[in-house]
Amino acid sequence: MQNKLDLLASKLEEAQLGGGQARIDAQHKKGKLTARERVHFLLDENSFEEIGALVVHRSSDFGLDKEKFLGDGVVTGYGTIDGRQVYVFAQDFTVFGGSLSETHAEKICKIMDLAMQNGCPVIGLNDSGGARIQEGVVSLAGYADIFYRNTLASGVIPQLSAIMGPCAGGAVYSPALTDFILMVEQQSYMFVTGPNVVKTVTHEEVSSEELGGASTHASKSGVTHFTAANEIECIQQIKKILSYIPLNCEEQPPFLAYENSGSETRAALNSIVPENPNQPYDMREVISNVVDNDSFFEVHKDFAENIVVGFARIAGRSIGVVANQPAFLAGVLDIKSSQKGARFVRFCDCFNIPLLVFEDVPGFLPGTDQEWNAIITNGAKLLYAFSEATVPRVTVITRKAYGGAYDVMNSKHIGADMNYAWPTAEIAVMGAKGAAEIIFRKEISEAKDSAAKLKEKELEYNELFANPYKAAERGFIDEVIRPEQTREKLIRAFRMLENKVVNMPRKKHGNIPL
Repeated sequence: MQNKLDLLASKLEEAQLGGGQARIDAQHKKGKLTARERVHFLLDENSFEEIGALVVHRSSDFGLDKEKFLGDGVVTGYGTIDGRQVYVFAQDFTVFGGSLSETHAEKICKIMDLAMQNGCPVIGLNDSGGARIQEGVVSLAGYADIFYRNTLASGVIPQLSAIMGPCAGGAVYSPALTDFILMVEQQSYMFVTGPNVVKTVTHEEVSSEELGGASTHASKSGVTHFTAANEIECIQQIKKILSYIPLNCEEQPPFLAYENSGSETRAALNSIVPENPNQPYDMREVISNVVDNDSFFEVHKDFAENIVVGFARIAGRSIGVVANQPAFLAGVLDIKSSQKGARFVRFCDCFNIPLLVFEDVPGFLPGTDQEWNAIITNGAKLLYAFSEATVPRVTVITRKAYGGAYDVMNSKHIGADMNYAWPTAEIAVMGAKGAAEIIFRKEISEAKDSAAKLKEKELEYNELFANPYKAAERGFIDEVIRPEQTREKLIRAFRMLENKVVNMPRKKHGNIPL
């Protein structure tokens, strides 16, 4: 028996070393953690249970039969984060560059199946050179098996992807199918075709970092939702995301105990919106004054900055925040902001996270670039996302709510539960100047002083429509409130809505305008 126990111990020890100590040292020299170190820092102490540590590949072509490593380039298993169960896989770059083989893929698929069956999140720590070329179509089939499971799991369990190194070719599509992508600056990159192929086909000279680095995908493409200066910060971000979301679609988000230590009034909100309606202000100031202290965790911070999205808590309750940002492009809706907002709204709706919308939007961005790149279809994505959401939905109009953008930003007409407006709200088809020029065109053109007449008619339109009261008279606004009351009103509204149930029409699924 002792011989057998010794053999087991030696095999497990060998599995711990992955591709060997020399390759581990090489990983460390690059400033990178190993797969096992990443899992160690991610999960609660001593909670990791490994599955498949002794798996080896089955290929014998191109000399692979002489190179076999226990675990076959991916560490898989389950454990806990803050006491809550999760499943994890971490690709091991020390084994064939983390390349995906048939058995490597099978290990990941097994973890994903278990996660689905047990209703727990899946976290993927990606660090791979792509498909194992020596295995040919078998490795490609492995990717497709993973993609299929990503799709089945979507909306059922949260899926998080941290890109810790290279992620190229077909490998990028699994993270793209998950809920959130995190990247490490100056260390990770994602692209479908690398710099060499780009140069061959398009004659463009570009580095891996420029083509698919963390800053590129955070600001230009919007592929990644979070960036981190190093791997430990990235792992901390994963833990923070999980603190706001449930383990699966059948559960409610985590609720933190909350005690009101005094008044919920926030007098600072009374002075945030400027007297001049054309002057910008930072909507994050409104958010931070309304939600629980230091609870706002922004998502997609560097992408489409004219809309702000993120997680927060109100009286301990987890919520998703969607807010126009008047400090950037006047808070206008465009292609990228519509995509960003729609994606976040749909995630929150998948996982029972109530939505809070702060609205200050002058409309959709005009121009040939927007029209030719389908602002119509992309704007409709945000409209669709809000319209199909069945979670509690509350809107606060702080200033402008113009035109179709008023409808899109969680208006009463598309199913919002509670709609509040501050006295500074302007709810109209368009701004007063543009409206006056259209309605009173003839009068203005015939006037001796057309500029003075335009100003007069502008003021007339302002008095009639540039306020929240016409909408309140119709019941489109439930209540016009003092800004300082906002937090208290929202606490009560979300408490009132916590048992909301909506029965949607029976269908296979809708056809969102993609």
